[in-house]
Amino acid sequence: MFYWFLKFVAIGPLAHVLFRPQAEGVENVPAAGSAILASNHLSAADWVFMPLSLRRRVTFLAKAEYFTGTGVKGFARRAFFTGAGQVPIDRSSASAAEAAIETGKRILIEGKLLGIYPEGTRSPDGRLYRGKIGVARMALDTGAPVIPVAMVYGSRKLPFGKRIPRVRVRFGKSLDFSRYEGLSGDRFVERSITDEIMYEIMDLSGQEYVDVYGATVKKSMDATGKSAPDVVAKLQPPPDEAADRAPTSLAG
Repeated sequence: MFYWFLKFVAIGPLAHVLFRPQAEGVENVPAAGSAILASNHLSAADWVFMPLSLRRRVTFLAKAEYFTGTGVKGFARRAFFTGAGQVPIDRSSASAAEAAIETGKRILIEGKLLGIYPEGTRSPDGRLYRGKIGVARMALDTGAPVIPVAMVYGSRKLPFGKRIPRVRVRFGKSLDFSRYEGLSGDRFVERSITDEIMYEIMDLSGQEYVDVYGATVKKSMDATGKSAPDVVAKLQPPPDEAADRAPTSLAG
């Protein structure tokens, strides 16, 4: 109930009035049954604008820190994210990552829409970073289709001179990976599927692709104080090799 209260009473109407989010390709999202909505991640508001475009409820996997606070503030935040359809996941280890995948699979088996960010973190500089293969594992193990999603932000000028974000949500055509049935756990297959998903997101969003994990870049930024482009320049392969490793569509 709280989810629908936020969507139709508390947050939704205000977001529509202020930001006028526009949606494209909503017809690509199934009216019933499970599906994975795999999106780029540019802003903390992504999880607000994407569900506003759909009639169905979207359940997101969210970092566990949102649910572990203490006192009144911790309780309020935990209640808010739980009521808003967020499911906590621990991202601190490999075993935690497996637990997150299992949680995602459970949501899909229940026939729900699962919203995830394959990059695993918000982009540090607006570019699209390498996707993690958990999205492929969930698709293979459940048979759920993957809908690539692109959050595109611009700005628009108000009559009195101020500028606010212009928001566009693009839903791509459904990706079916049934041709890989029985190959869950094959790291090469899972990487190929993930790269295909990231290619579609890149095509929808128009972002530049970076063949490095966003979390790795952020960790190095914190340690060195350098900007994301400087960190990426050291972590990425040479230009000719990077071109060979850019995500490509395997649909053909």
